[in-house]
Amino acid sequence: MAYSTISKPSLHFNTKLYTGNGSTQSITGVGFQPDWVWLKKRNSTADHGLYDAVRGVTKQLYSNDTAAEATNANSLTAFGTDGFSIGTSSMINGNSDTFASWNWKANGAGSANTDGTINSTVSANTTAGFSIVSYTGSGTQGDTVGHGLGVAPKVIMVKSRSLGVAWLNYHSSLGATDFIQLNNNGATANSSGNAWNDTQPTSSVFSIGSYNNVNTSGATYIAYCFAEIKGYSKFGSYKGNGNADGTFIYTGFKPAFILSKKTNASGTQWTIWDNKRSSSGGGNAIDKILHPNVANAVNTADDTDFLSNGFKLRATASGMNNNGDSYIYMAIAEEPLVANVSSSIPATAR
Repeated sequence: MAYSTISKPSLHFNTKLYTGNGSTQSITGVGFQPDWVWLKKRNSTADHGLYDAVRGVTKQLYSNDTAAEATNANSLTAFGTDGFSIGTSSMINGNSDTFASWNWKANGAGSANTDGTINSTVSANTTAGFSIVSYTGSGTQGDTVGHGLGVAPKVIMVKSRSLGVAWLNYHSSLGATDFIQLNNNGATANSSGNAWNDTQPTSSVFSIGSYNNVNTSGATYIAYCFAEIKGYSKFGSYKGNGNADGTFIYTGFKPAFILSKKTNASGTQWTIWDNKRSSSGGGNAIDKILHPNVANAVNTADDTDFLSNGFKLRATASGMNNNGDSYIYMAIAEEPLVANVSSSIPATAR
């Protein structure tokens, strides 16, 4: 039985849906002041827009593209106490278009961190195991960067702000010798030490090699780091079984958000499920998915069940549950399986 240190996960992560108005508007109801906001149009094709409080408002990156950071005065214009404000950009506020926003709480604009050989600026929410890290590369193999979490992160997403290069992702299930790219449908690749210096993150720093994706001299970078918090977040892997009565993955909580990717072969998309874009079938089924590596609208071809203690796959698609294939995932809680030793949350089953 998992006991969570976070009784209300929605104070640290929340999905908020909204409809664009083609003008300016403030999106409220997030439940906290978000420090990382990931926006995606649902009803038609558009890039994913990623914004954070460390880089500052109007600074956007794209999970589906290698482009360097862009400044768009009509994009996200403010981080509010209960959400965020947006401008007239059709990518995130097209009139009558529908959007998903995924929101994480860190700790504002951040502060100086000198734990690594490269100094960084870190905005860290140690309670929820999430930090935003900004740094400038030196080009030296084996550099380290402070992440501010106090425990070793299990997922790290790195993107150069100044260079048009791919996102590199570290995932603990893949180990420090390999990486996977967020912006494409590729499989895991071995970096020969040039991504993470073949070195696992520690409680204070993560290591980087000499790839320009993570450490070109003078180039600027942003990293999103996630540590596992029992009952709130889980980062792991599973094997598909190729059956509509699919694999069950135990997390210790009812998920609010899942990001997953096949790792042993290329050609399949990353997948995002969340608890706000519910299935037309009701119950626990979530069959409206988005793909971080492409600009496509929402896909309703696949589904999974969000249960009180994990998630269960209900489709045979190659991107989520092909027999014998390997997948990584990151999951964040809607509610813990057990909030405390005396208060149980009822199980939900399909």
